Amino acid sequence: MQVNEAGINLIKKFEGLHLRAYEYLPGIWKIGYGHTRTAKPGQVITEAEADRLLREDLRVFEQGVLRALDGAPTTENQFSAMVSLASRFGLGGFYWSTVLGFHKEGRTAEAARAFTEFQNPSEVPPELIQRHEAEARLYLTP
Repeated sequence: MQVNEAGINLIKKFEGLHLRAYEYLPGIWKIGYGHTRTAKPGQVITEAEADRLLREDLRVFEQGVLRALDGAPTTENQFSAMVSLASRFGLGGFYWSTVLGFHKEGRTAEAARAFTEFQNPSEVPPELIQRHEAEARLYLTP
């Protein structure tokens, strides 16, 4: 299973396109659509390269999410929303998420709500809340 176009568009929208590397956190550089693995100061890429890096990054998350699902019935949109979540929190965070737990139990309404549950919402940037709301909507789209 692979992330569908709706999932890719969601990730692109919220990550934004950066053709010049920037320091996301001290010592952590990003380029393209949130790519960190090979990003370095002064690096410049094209939009086509950003698309290629995104697809490469997503393969890792796709494989990790597939393993975590352990055969649980999953639609293309559910899978794409969960890969988007995993790409934001990392696979370790995704493996322990209530989204995954509820999904594997077949509790889709609770899984969708879990996308937007935060320990302290007042400390969460609005754009992150919007991203998780978009992921929840994608998850629920047949």
